[in-house]
Amino acid sequence: MSEGRPEEGPELREPDLPRTAKARQRALRTGWTTGTCASAAARAAALHLTTGEPQRWVEVALPSGQRVTFAVDRAELLRAGRAEAVVVKDAGDDPDVTHGSCLTATVSWRERPGLALHGGVGVGVVTRPGLGLEVGGPAINAVPRRMIDQAVREVIDVAEHGVDVTISVPDGEVRARKTTNARLGIIGGISILGTTGIVRPFSTASWRASVEQAVSVAAAQGVPAMVLCTGGRTERGAMRMLPWLPDVAFVEVGDFTGAALRRSVEGGLPRVVFVGMIGKLTKLASGVLMTHYTRSKVDTGVLAEVTGAVGGPASLADAVAAANTARHAYELWESAGLLATAGEELCRRVARVLERFVDGRIVAEAAMVDFTGETLIAAAPPGGLLREAP
Repeated sequence: MSEGRPEEGPELREPDLPRTAKARQRALRTGWTTGTCASAAARAAALHLTTGEPQRWVEVALPSGQRVTFAVDRAELLRAGRAEAVVVKDAGDDPDVTHGSCLTATVSWRERPGLALHGGVGVGVVTRPGLGLEVGGPAINAVPRRMIDQAVREVIDVAEHGVDVTISVPDGEVRARKTTNARLGIIGGISILGTTGIVRPFSTASWRASVEQAVSVAAAQGVPAMVLCTGGRTERGAMRMLPWLPDVAFVEVGDFTGAALRRSVEGGLPRVVFVGMIGKLTKLASGVLMTHYTRSKVDTGVLAEVTGAVGGPASLADAVAAANTARHAYELWESAGLLATAGEELCRRVARVLERFVDGRIVAEAAMVDFTGETLIAAAPPGGLLREAP
């Protein structure tokens, strides 16, 4: 899928996933989202409440309309008019932090007709705008809310009988420490998520969605700039370099620079700063926004052009063009005393590509760090955030 194409300059492209990678993905086992598991637990509790019989299995609908069946791990009547059921999340072969968690639903009668959904222990509370959820309410996203609502309504006519539905995850607060929830303003537990109800192993869609959500939250906070980092090392380094920006302004975009840029524009953010190492920067300077190593290669010819543009001799440019890796080119620049100047030229080219990608609707800056992610080597254009502290 193309990330878009400017009127001039290099094509911004997102190469297809190699056939071997597709085969590996097909061999992996899919799983279920927290939202799907919560809806199954809610249906089991509702059935127990209305029939008095604990359920061993329940069937619920996915957003697609497909029906799927879940084993109920535990079901009990807590007291008259209150039932609880547990479904254990199976994330398939995805390294999901919530795999194995106990999605627990408590369903009880209430006087007023209708269904009221609550977050219990281990479900995060929303404390910041930008997530599309009410501040102060539980971090249960829109699709899971609809799934839970449907699962209970199939059992109970809530127009006549009122029910309270509480979703909890006993160890959710501990699991949430391995997520970015706190930075997004989700406190005290995990989020109940899912758009299709299915977890795709190593899902690029889920990472992309998390990047877009992080940018939306930052935009809602009115941050002066969004800092896009390629990974954990560059993010930690960027935070040390830009200590006056709040944590919410930093996001690990991985390979989803294009998605982050589009969401930044939609959120009205005035500026983005891309922080990365030479390999990712070279791909971006080439116009490749999907920078995963299996989808695109580093074009050392671009680095050779940069070498010539900053006055490097032809012999050095030839050596850079023939470099085995971007890191090798970096070392050649360093040996020739051109690392800072060539790095700045590379960053200028990246900034221009990023601005063209969004038709100039945002000001872009790029920065190159060393391979520890801690030391700033170069940044452009001049006068950017990394050059002039406020």
